Amino acid sequence: MRKQQAPPIQVHTIHELHRMLHLNKPLHPLVSVLDNNQMRTPAILPSNFLFNFYKISYKKTQNGKIGYGQGFYDFEEGGMVFTAPNQLISITQEDTEYDGFSLAFHPDFIRNHELGRRIKDFGFFSYNTNEALHLSDKERTAIFAVIENIRQELNGSIDDFSQDVIISYIEVLLNLSNRFYKRQFITRKAVNHDLLAKMEQLLDEYFNEEKTLGNGLPTVEYLAEQLYISPSYLSDMLRSLTGQNAQQHIHEKLVERAKEFLVNTTFSVAEIAYQLGFEHPQSLNRLFKKKTNLSPLAYRASLH
Repeated sequence: MRKQQAPPIQVHTIHELHRMLHLNKPLHPLVSVLDNNQMRTPAILPSNFLFNFYKISYKKTQNGKIGYGQGFYDFEEGGMVFTAPNQLISITQEDTEYDGFSLAFHPDFIRNHELGRRIKDFGFFSYNTNEALHLSDKERTAIFAVIENIRQELNGSIDDFSQDVIISYIEVLLNLSNRFYKRQFITRKAVNHDLLAKMEQLLDEYFNEEKTLGNGLPTVEYLAEQLYISPSYLSDMLRSLTGQNAQQHIHEKLVERAKEFLVNTTFSVAEIAYQLGFEHPQSLNRLFKKKTNLSPLAYRASLH
């Protein structure tokens, strides 16, 4: 019988995180900067965790792996990982030690600020660990400087401006990370072109093998799973490469396939919609007209 996995440990507050890691009490109840090399928690390392707050970490290690979602990543070379609230985290080795930092902040800390509304726009919070942000020396210096500013603000006297100042630093950190991820997409262009080719192949196989008849329309989640990357990373990578996200690529492929049916068969629009996995012919009509400015039947008629 397979051993049942223990349920994850829920960590609700920054104070609980400090206590769990045997650190001093946080200087602020809703935000903290932690030195990763001070974390020594052998008793709980095999456990899984769910944090009720955001965590941004730069990790470098020689002897351990950390899990995020369904994947694991070796941080020997170092990388930044962005954890959203309630994302499953696990550590695989009891003697794992890290260099770097972790910035933890509770959603309540940014809730009444513009960042609280914008933070979901930073897609890297839903990337997998193997899609970590790898920093150049210059980028690492910039990131560490922002973290040091947050640390100094926390070590100073808390006043009416402290929250606004710290949030502004967090925004800078996220904007820099966004910029550096764009750079990473560019420097990995050859690899990303391979991913794009594999995605196109997956879509062709999906239609050629008529998986639409049993599974419906292909989804971004399906493609990402087959490519072993997260849906958010797939869309962001494609957008940097082609200007279109993954859903738009699927729509382009659907219109392309619909055109082939319209040219090479006498199928009705309803039959074509069924073949492509649409639940309703009207959905194909809307998508086709949006992409071509013609209805499917008008497109067919224009060819004669």
